[in-house]
Amino acid sequence: MWAAVMGSALAKCALADLAIQWLGWAVASALKTEKFYDLAGSGTFVLLAHLSRRWGGSGYRRQSIQTGLVTVWGLRLGLFLFLRILREGKDRRFNNVRDDPGTFFTYWTVQAVWVFVTLLPTLILNTERRDLPLGGRDYLGWAMWGLGFATEAIADQQKWDFKRDPDNNGKFIQSGLWAYSRHPNYLGEILQWGGLFLSASSVMRGAQQHLSVVSPLFVWFLLRYVSGIPILEKQALKKWGSDPAFQQYIQNTPLLWPFLG
Repeated sequence: MWAAVMGSALAKCALADLAIQWLGWAVASALKTEKFYDLAGSGTFVLLAHLSRRWGGSGYRRQSIQTGLVTVWGLRLGLFLFLRILREGKDRRFNNVRDDPGTFFTYWTVQAVWVFVTLLPTLILNTERRDLPLGGRDYLGWAMWGLGFATEAIADQQKWDFKRDPDNNGKFIQSGLWAYSRHPNYLGEILQWGGLFLSASSVMRGAQQHLSVVSPLFVWFLLRYVSGIPILEKQALKKWGSDPAFQQYIQNTPLLWPFLG
């Protein structure tokens, strides 16, 4: 019985996810804008976390805490990215995309996949009817999330403040957390979803549910090899590649994981 409830709730979450992203695409394509793309993505995380908890019908403490952490993450990141694109006016990821409805549709559909896969451990947790006492994996996972949240939020704020300073015009940031990692915000993102998988795994049963470990692995792979670090590294090399200070920075500062080279 529990498997049928879980399957039904997961299916409804997947359909809601697609519906939101495709509606977002329709509006964004008509307006030829990407300004609410990231806001829609983070908002969908929050909505699905709460819907899955409601459709799961249990509302245990573990589920409430996990849903709350996803909500805090989504509200902070969504607002931050929305304010950033309002300030900058555009997102370079969408150059030659926002005017092509077909390609734009692909971007919004990929976002739907990103939302569902990344959130999958929390969706499984929220639709699990079995409750267990809170234990080590819960606390360790939530502590890992907290470390990641602080890392990402601090790194984002440090870069925001750096760019707002006119004296830093045309310069690259290498202070604060950016002195220990060239992409500390992405490091924080990976830690958060790794922590949420760890806490959710405390009630998982069977290999099928544990396969949701694909969530943090997917986040890591996406940021490390697809849409995050490769694009930013290429842009940075194009802008500062001939600067000796930048060459020294990339030689002495780990790409992602501090102290690992």
